Amino acid sequence: MTTPAGPLRSRAEGQRVTFTELFFDLVYVFAITQLSHLLLGHLSWHGAAQTLLLLLAVWWAWIYTAWHTNWFDPDRPTVRLVLVGVMLASLIMSAVIPEAFGAHGPLFAAAYVAIQVGRTTHSVLQAPAGPLRRNLLRVLAWAVLSGVFWGAGALTGGGARELLWVAAVGTDLLAPWVRFATPGLGRSETSDWTIDGAHLAERCQLFVIIAFGESIVVTGATFGEHPSGAPAAAFVVAFLGSVALWWVYFGRSAEAGSRVIAASRDPGRLARSAYTFLHLPMVAGIVVSAVGDELVIHHPLGPTPAEVALTCLGGPALFLAGHGLFKRTVWGRFPLSHGAGLAALAASAPLGLVAPPLVLAACATAVAAAVAAWDAVIRHRRDPSPPSPASP
Repeated sequence: MTTPAGPLRSRAEGQRVTFTELFFDLVYVFAITQLSHLLLGHLSWHGAAQTLLLLLAVWWAWIYTAWHTNWFDPDRPTVRLVLVGVMLASLIMSAVIPEAFGAHGPLFAAAYVAIQVGRTTHSVLQAPAGPLRRNLLRVLAWAVLSGVFWGAGALTGGGARELLWVAAVGTDLLAPWVRFATPGLGRSETSDWTIDGAHLAERCQLFVIIAFGESIVVTGATFGEHPSGAPAAAFVVAFLGSVALWWVYFGRSAEAGSRVIAASRDPGRLARSAYTFLHLPMVAGIVVSAVGDELVIHHPLGPTPAEVALTCLGGPALFLAGHGLFKRTVWGRFPLSHGAGLAALAASAPLGLVAPPLVLAACATAVAAAVAAWDAVIRHRRDPSPPSPASP
């Protein structure tokens, strides 16, 4: 294996996720928990919008770090120290999520900007002269521009803060689509993003596991408060719902997607679309589903409030929509199973007017399980033999 000069990762063979990266991810278990609690405490359209905005910031901080460790070896001392610093800032950012739109807004914004600008500055200083460094200079310019909006929002409050932070997140989302176009530096080509596709795919798969883990912790803790009767049935339904969504993603598409991006002539394009962007609605769907599960376990019987119906059905719908778009980006078509699942979830909405939350949750779980089973049957018919392991 060829050893690269400096802190860059070797591209001589596929790279696996390191223990340093796994340790770094622990902070984001806490971040996802904070986001689900924020949504649970503010179950309104306004609260959902605020939670989405903060989820975008959390995801963007994490995914850019995943790209960073794709280029730079996290086991090198300088890179590891940067990750520790990002980890500390991420922990601060996560801790103040409940009051990000209140008294702790400046601390949230400062931590986020420190993550994005600080880590990218290190990347620029460590990268060798050439396309990678020029690309990272463009990324840094956009991070600074976004930081201006984050900082301005932190200095205001109320609606002004929200609008400025929407502009900040919009800047973050726009940058990859315009290929970080920067005056004097031009714009990047996705082919310039010389990444290890299989490694980035594995990182995103692990973040999905983080989200599922948080969901299971929430439902388990809630069940501990009501360990019998209808709440126990709701707990089983919630667990089976998580299993069904996990199966939809990890049944085979996760592994097959890794092979596709690893063999792609332009892995940067797939990394941007299928992983950087389209994993976000899946994570959001898991978070929303976890909130719905907690609400149903607490009150499984009686009338179904609108917020319970929206979270029970909306969470799986977000996940299936995101996963369907992921498969369309990787394989060129939106799966019929996911379209049927989304239609079934929409058709279940009127049930919330007459059925208790437990029944509605069971319907959502049944739909997710049916999609997973449908995909499994289709895969078996197309390829009755077990999938071959990915090449190293």
